[in-house]
Amino acid sequence: MFDIFFDLKNKLVTLNNGCKMPVIGLGTYGLTGKNCFNAVLSALQSGYRLIDSASFYGNERDIGAAVKASGIPRDEIFITTKLYPNQYACAEQAIDEALGKLDSGYIDLMLLHHPGRYETEAYRMMEQAVQKGKIRSIGVSCYYIRELDAFLPGIETVPAVVQNEIHPYYQDTDVVAYIRQKGIVVEGWYPLGGRGYTKELLGNKTLQEIGAKYGKTAAQVILRWNLQRNIVVIPGSGNPAHIKENTNIFDFELTDEDMEKISRLDRKEKHDWY
Repeated sequence: MFDIFFDLKNKLVTLNNGCKMPVIGLGTYGLTGKNCFNAVLSALQSGYRLIDSASFYGNERDIGAAVKASGIPRDEIFITTKLYPNQYACAEQAIDEALGKLDSGYIDLMLLHHPGRYETEAYRMMEQAVQKGKIRSIGVSCYYIRELDAFLPGIETVPAVVQNEIHPYYQDTDVVAYIRQKGIVVEGWYPLGGRGYTKELLGNKTLQEIGAKYGKTAAQVILRWNLQRNIVVIPGSGNPAHIKENTNIFDFELTDEDMEKISRLDRKEKHDWY
């Protein structure tokens, strides 16, 4: 098994193919047009180097433009995008379309957005795109134990990343352990609970009390909790203040007692359908 190495000092994790990925990034679901451009530019100016997108989000062009406008060298930025199931039957074309929209030269990480028909064929096209230099790393999203057990025997390249819903109310501990045992990095979407649920989660008394000890917000506590579980996080926001706040999580460390208190918040409460 590949030994996953989280380097919080340098804010990087080494994937099973040797590529290095930032441990925190900006999720861009729900951001399009000028709002997306401005959010990505703000994030990059605030020190983010991981930007997460998807074909389904309809914002790959906006992200590519913001990356160029930032003036930051391309090789310092890690761009993730995803193929949606309606693209799996024509994955080769969809990969080229994503490259064209991002106009980024290559894609650092491409994921299958969630299980669907022709998923194996689509993944094989991504494997070929890696060989051609179009993509650096590949993986899947919204795959749990049953889905991975069915999927992994049909492919050659072990996913570098599995991106799933993870937050204090849905910790998915068994799945996280299963994925990590296979040498795959776990990345959490909806780390702050997701749309319609964030306010309640950030208002949680336990999280607020832990944050007060360190002069941190509940959001910062949640993100730090993820990192200390060796989970990459991609909180989404279009607010420059929140974007900056979310990355200010490397100057404190939660105690074992803090981590245990947060583990007891698990409700197995999933906030999206897949």
